[in-house]
Amino acid sequence: MAAAVVSQENVVASLVSRTGRHLQRYNKGRRQVVGCIPYRYTKGKGEDGLQVLVISSQKGKGMLFPKGGWESDETIKQGALRETYEEAGVKGVLEPQLGEWTFQSRTHGTDYEGYMFPLRVKEELDFWPEKTNRLRKWMSVTEARECCQHWWMKEALDVLVDRLAGQQQLDEDEVGSCPLSYKAKSNL
Repeated sequence: MAAAVVSQENVVASLVSRTGRHLQRYNKGRRQVVGCIPYRYTKGKGEDGLQVLVISSQKGKGMLFPKGGWESDETIKQGALRETYEEAGVKGVLEPQLGEWTFQSRTHGTDYEGYMFPLRVKEELDFWPEKTNRLRKWMSVTEARECCQHWWMKEALDVLVDRLAGQQQLDEDEVGSCPLSYKAKSNL
């Protein structure tokens, strides 16, 4: 599947986070939330060079990936991009959805539907709506698995790692299957 590039200018208009739940989406009584796993490569491809961005919980109990309520006046992709901008202050290329999870809120005891997307980060902002409320930190996949407080986000991270490994393998297979290498072509 090809990555979707969604214009974030239409998603973000200010340095103020949306508040309230009057526009929240629900499905069969379950609140719908959307989010992203922001990622980048540092040294090279593969899990060793892969870093993900986690943020602190507003309640200060652990780290997680940016997510929040999907609202009725936006698409699922716009909601994921908005929440990631508001909470983590990053922008990038939104890739195909990682999956859907049903889980129960620890604090409210209500059911939720969570949808997560990978976001290949292209821009890390100095100022964003929740900068004063949250810490953000780049870390390895192993570190993120250890500190992430939600089981369903850990599952989404596993899906992302498997997907990226599969893409890397396809890239390597395509390069390996070229009939003429660059060096061979240059000798023609």
